[in-house]
Amino acid sequence: MDGNGKWTDTTVLVVDDTAANRYAMSALLRRVGYQVVAAASGNEALAELDVRLRRGTLPDVALIDMKLPDMTGVELCRRLKARPHMAGLPVVHFSASSVSRCDRCDGLDAGGEAYLTMPAEPEEIDAVLRAAVRAARLRAGDQALARRLTRLSETVFTIQEARSLQELADAAAEGTARLTGSPAAVFILGPDDELYRATSRDRTSLAMPDESAHRVVADLLRRLTRGHSGVRITTVPAPLWPAGFFRPGVEHDARLVLIPTEDGRTSVCLATPTRGVRRVSPESESLVARLAQAAVLAAEPLLMYQVERHVALTLQHSILPRPDRLSDLPGIDVVVRYVPASRDAEIGGDFYAAVRTDDGVLAAVGDVVGHSLDAATVMGEIRYALRAYCVDESDPAVLAQRLDRMLQRYHPEVTATVCLVHVDPSTGRTLIANAGHIPPLIIRGTSSADYAKVEGPLLGVGLAHPPPTELFLEPTDRLLMVTDGLIETRGTDLADSLEHLRAAATGALPGLDALCDTLLVCFGHDREDDIAMLALRLAE
Repeated sequence: MDGNGKWTDTTVLVVDDTAANRYAMSALLRRVGYQVVAAASGNEALAELDVRLRRGTLPDVALIDMKLPDMTGVELCRRLKARPHMAGLPVVHFSASSVSRCDRCDGLDAGGEAYLTMPAEPEEIDAVLRAAVRAARLRAGDQALARRLTRLSETVFTIQEARSLQELADAAAEGTARLTGSPAAVFILGPDDELYRATSRDRTSLAMPDESAHRVVADLLRRLTRGHSGVRITTVPAPLWPAGFFRPGVEHDARLVLIPTEDGRTSVCLATPTRGVRRVSPESESLVARLAQAAVLAAEPLLMYQVERHVALTLQHSILPRPDRLSDLPGIDVVVRYVPASRDAEIGGDFYAAVRTDDGVLAAVGDVVGHSLDAATVMGEIRYALRAYCVDESDPAVLAQRLDRMLQRYHPEVTATVCLVHVDPSTGRTLIANAGHIPPLIIRGTSSADYAKVEGPLLGVGLAHPPPTELFLEPTDRLLMVTDGLIETRGTDLADSLEHLRAAATGALPGLDALCDTLLVCFGHDREDDIAMLALRLAE
């Protein structure tokens, strides 16, 4: 609307089959200040709208005669409302001849905004058209807001499901781009100045700015959030904001929405460009601020988890013996592997052990049920208890019973699985007790492999453990024990995974190292659980 109250930016489509009427109505509307597009029939109007839709210049309102040569005004209205990209076009019906009340109602039911009886005063025509346009724009605004709120809720849900800070940054970048309709970059600055960053997928290149640019961003975030709480919105001009985060090699001013965590140790920044893109509306900026708040709330527990994961890994590495410390086992060669879960997964209680006894060597592989620092702590207690019990006992079934009682007394809420194998290197006699664990795999030479037939209840449930299973190892045999992190995959039956493991072990090259390395290559990528593996054979 201009300074004289005229709607100079509003276009009216006039559909009337009488040339004189079209001319008169068009002249009247132009005098009021409207731009006019005229059509003589329903099909001509639809063709004109198709052309304008492709150009992005749809009219703001349609003024349609109730009686047209090829269809009624009501039918034309229905056809318009049936087309998704034209359904929001407001329609005002008019007629200079007598139209029944039923026909007028049909026009409203078809989606029309109003009905005008001609002749009508210019002021009335103007008022009805303006009311129709206002209502349509309000509806469009409400629908756009609803879409943005839906995108916000979808993004917040994805952020809350993130299992790592990098996943969180990726989700926030995509969500910011959807809310603003522009490229977006997200940065999360952790307490140790580790910078997680992500860009929306609409970038034209996968090339990222170099590390110096990321250091500049980290310094900016520290300065802008120091001493601040709550959401802060600011603009950083180029070249203070490094080039390339929004478009490869292109400088942009950056509009930043920043928020630190409550303790101020971490900050989240959602960034969008301010040059060469559509300006972000205040409503969208408000939604981006809400998204930043959701990202900070989701980041805090992930940061706490990272700290706990680091402590658990440190504990595991300190408790589990290094492979070079397993060489002092007379008559037995032992090789171990321990692979923590992927960076985004939780730490479990997987462990291995190999201990000298008075009459041979006891080997064990086990897993405390659960994923936490507590699981790693209980794992350490089981290993140390096992070493203590082996001072005067080597029967694996008796050892399993003692470990079961220890868990019941000191950790009644915890269960664990373990496979215990005692080998007498002088005879190859092997006793096996299994407490709910994957049974050991016996690889006979290079031609066959079979799982030992041994089972028993979990540790910590107070059930009696059966006598050990006895078998004899030959000098060419290898015995393998693993935790389920090596082979367990969601959606795959464990029996199938065990068979795949057996086949891979059968085809492995001779030697303990070759066996373990082959299995890790076949199964050990991006696992969701830790992997503990122990392979042994009689020494040559």
